[in-house]
Amino acid sequence: MVSENAKQALDLIFARAARATLAADPADAVAVERLPGAVAAPPERHLLVLTIASFRFRLLTVFHVDADGELARYFADDERAFAEAFGEVGNLCCGAMNRELGRHFVHTGMSTPYLLERACADYLHELSPAHLAQHRIRIGERLTLHATLCLSAYGDIDFCAEDAAAEETGALEFF
Repeated sequence: MVSENAKQALDLIFARAARATLAADPADAVAVERLPGAVAAPPERHLLVLTIASFRFRLLTVFHVDADGELARYFADDERAFAEAFGEVGNLCCGAMNRELGRHFVHTGMSTPYLLERACADYLHELSPAHLAQHRIRIGERLTLHATLCLSAYGDIDFCAEDAAAEETGALEFF
């Protein structure tokens, strides 16, 4: 069983990581909104999937993206394809989530990102998730993408995420 506290914590951890890592341009604000209700099929054509796992859970972070168009132009450059460029960005986001989850669970690890077709999203329910949440992410004024969190639990999970304002960020001390 996954407690309501844990579900809210996962959503908060994801939103915090997305805001900190998904903008390619520091001038672009990132807004993350949890979408209410059942998970729907977003309009994007591809999925970039990363997994964070421990002995107690498996968390899929599924970014719904288009590998061409405006989002691809925002992240890719002449030297790297979109899957590689956004894969690194997704890695940064999930790495931030993994570090925060590591405060509550020992032995967490991450997969490498992999790009799939949208039809694969239909199989998320086959994983019998204990928590399934969809988010809309807006980057700057013009870009929108979606992300789905799919948590499979192998035991009871209950934890709370710390408020970002209450966290210590590593201030320097002078002696």
